[in-house]
Amino acid sequence: MEFSVKSCPSAAPRTSCLVLGVHENGKLPAATATIDQATDGYLRKIIKNGDLPGQLGQSLMLHAVPGIPCQRLLLVGAGPEGALNDRAFGKLLQCTFKALAGSGAREAMLQLSELDVTGRDTAWKINQIVTVAQQTLYRFDRLKSKAPKQPSLRRACLLVARKELSAAKKSLAQAVATAHGVELARDLANLPANICTPNYLLKEARKIARGNKSVTVRALNEAAMKKLGMGALLSVAQGSRTPPQLIIIQYKGAKARQKPVALVGKGVTFDSGGISLKPGAAMDEMKFDMCGAATVLGTMAAAIEMQLPLNLVALIPATENLPDGNASKPGDVVTTLSGQTVEILNTDAEGRLILCDSLSYAARFKPELVIDVATLTGACVVALGAHPSGLFSNHPPLATALLKAGNYSLDRAWEMPLWDEYQDQLKSNFADMANIGGRHGGAITAAAFLSRFTTDQHWAHLDIAGTAWKSGAEKGATGRPVPLLTRFLLAHCQVAKDGSLDQ
Repeated sequence: MEFSVKSCPSAAPRTSCLVLGVHENGKLPAATATIDQATDGYLRKIIKNGDLPGQLGQSLMLHAVPGIPCQRLLLVGAGPEGALNDRAFGKLLQCTFKALAGSGAREAMLQLSELDVTGRDTAWKINQIVTVAQQTLYRFDRLKSKAPKQPSLRRACLLVARKELSAAKKSLAQAVATAHGVELARDLANLPANICTPNYLLKEARKIARGNKSVTVRALNEAAMKKLGMGALLSVAQGSRTPPQLIIIQYKGAKARQKPVALVGKGVTFDSGGISLKPGAAMDEMKFDMCGAATVLGTMAAAIEMQLPLNLVALIPATENLPDGNASKPGDVVTTLSGQTVEILNTDAEGRLILCDSLSYAARFKPELVIDVATLTGACVVALGAHPSGLFSNHPPLATALLKAGNYSLDRAWEMPLWDEYQDQLKSNFADMANIGGRHGGAITAAAFLSRFTTDQHWAHLDIAGTAWKSGAEKGATGRPVPLLTRFLLAHCQVAKDGSLDQ
């Protein structure tokens, strides 16, 4: 969908649908009151008759309202005046776009950024309008022989005060780029594993780079990984007939001397668990085990679209994890790129194996900081549910910056402990470490495992097992945490301009 932003007109605009807010008890925001005057009090009469009490989540579509040139007028309930918080504003927007999707309107003008959201400015509200529109209107039906009818809405114009127009345009451009990144991540993750293979991800990476001299893409194949000594990554891939790829994307948006930010995304395009086979129920959802890779690709696409003034490197270890006569067995010992050895006690703990070699390889780019993203542990879902992503870091300023970005984008994370005491659970009698640490604190011991490969880096790990996709009737990828990471990179550009992350 196309988005634009304009300053509020002095009179009612000519549009297919004008969207206005209404508070409880008939209280009208300024823009709604202005339109009401143009209609000679028609809106107040409608509200007084009880057609729209103004409660949050309510909406009322009016047609051919007298006195204004709009074909339709959509009134949405904004709840009590002065009580609109982040979550309530999101609910209001979701209600708005569901109503628009069900109408015949091809374009709409929204006068919702004037609503007072506690602690938030117009730029944030613009960002959320685009974000919720993408979430609500997204459809994945490319594989259906007869695609369902799409919403007719094609364009949305966001109306703001003239003095805020410049800032709103900047925020809109950032929000649209982020929405494109989220859509790419969702599309990739929703594809089945027989289509979205490691090689398919490589092709998508090359699409992102196409025609852009600032972006380069290359990949390490199985032979190159073997030559380097990536025994952990290769141990996961050896049960599959589909060859693995370590995809490397470099974006140079700043001077060469500026250290890059490294993003590492787990790309297990299907995870059966290997020899430690998963239960059959809901195993189809293991196509989502590459959501970390999808997130990194979506974030890179957004950063490139915004032409962010920083250097980025993305590493995507892509493979399948399948049972086979050649597959890794519980008890096998492998040697990682770092030289450390790992006893594989559970082949279903494969994500940390492909990530550890990728994190070691990331050090070759001498990054300022490294962030890995992975659907790593069911234990994280047990601990945090589906609302925040789990955050682990060895560098407090980096953790703080990620938490702040999540709170702004409403793509939140929650910091978990990474104490040395948990390292004892990874002891092995036969190798430097085991790849699992037992039942207790599973998300933490997985992060503790990864921390052994990032001792010389400012590093953070995002466990997105609970946030990357939904199950049940709404089954599908969410595109998280693209909004969090994109906001982090935007903020980091300012940090790079003003000083180091430690300040």
